[in-house]
Amino acid sequence: MKTQRPIVTDSEHVVLKFRPRTSAQPPGGREEPGPASSQHTAADLSRYERPRDEPDDFRHRMLANVAALAFTVALTAIGIWLAVSIADLRKNQDCVLMGRRDCARISVTPQG
Repeated sequence: MKTQRPIVTDSEHVVLKFRPRTSAQPPGGREEPGPASSQHTAADLSRYERPRDEPDDFRHRMLANVAALAFTVALTAIGIWLAVSIADLRKNQDCVLMGRRDCARISVTPQG
């Protein structure tokens, strides 16, 4: 059986010239420094600020943080419990599959 190879033309292979960036400006036209571009510097974030309609509700934010922490702790505890349970079940299953008879733990309470 012959293997089929795709027909490749020379127009599919193009070599691109790599030009490293040496300046902070993009390779397009350079901006002229003027009053519009010098108003905001990199450290000035005032143009991203939004005016707040209401003041920050600290109590609500802290309650949300406590709820998120409680959810995270509960999820972690459930995950640990699940991992331990699966490991115990696997250990019991391995014991049974080896043919042993004393795999199940029987708790006996002393009488009298």
